[in-house]
Amino acid sequence: MWRVLLALMTGVAACGIVDLAQAQTAQPAPKAAAKPAKDAKTAAKPESRPPALPGTVAGGAEPTLIGQFGTWGAYTASPNGKKVCFALAKPSSSKTNPPNRPRDPAYAFVSTRPSEKVVNEVSVMIGYALKPGSESILEVGGGSYAMYTQGDGLWIKNAAEEERMVEAMRRSADLVVKGVSAKGTETTDVFSLKGLAQALDRIAQDCRR
Repeated sequence: MWRVLLALMTGVAACGIVDLAQAQTAQPAPKAAAKPAKDAKTAAKPESRPPALPGTVAGGAEPTLIGQFGTWGAYTASPNGKKVCFALAKPSSSKTNPPNRPRDPAYAFVSTRPSEKVVNEVSVMIGYALKPGSESILEVGGGSYAMYTQGDGLWIKNAAEEERMVEAMRRSADLVVKGVSAKGTETTDVFSLKGLAQALDRIAQDCRR
């Protein structure tokens, strides 16, 4: 599904809403041997996220902005005839240790895919190749969640905790994502959660149709 999200984001960039061209052209190819999956949901992720090519949109579907809520945009598209709804935001602040290390833009997604019975799946495009075998941490609402890493993407390691994490995101002011790059650079990204609850309500409404 990562291929679909990246390709859809290319369409968003083409609409002049966000610029992902640099991030997409820098995507590394997925590893041949992915980390063993903890569950079926995780198993499907690594093999489904090769890089998207700039200027392409999955299945010829172009994303449509259906609402802007604070820092979060709500989008819908129908790649290959299958409806996808997602909320998207960029970090409100980012830092690296050592400082000022170059990286591509980071983005947080919350996606709903009715055809796959997936609701509010959280993922992060971190903007660099993560340290192989590492775990990143997502902090929100006073809790910490281990994130499965593959290439430059993050997903929650324990799928059973995702609903609780999303509820915490709805109620909290900020989301913090910490990771380590393949070169050992530590990163901290802070995403404002202003408007996320409204964006999720909107995509839930739209993806019921």
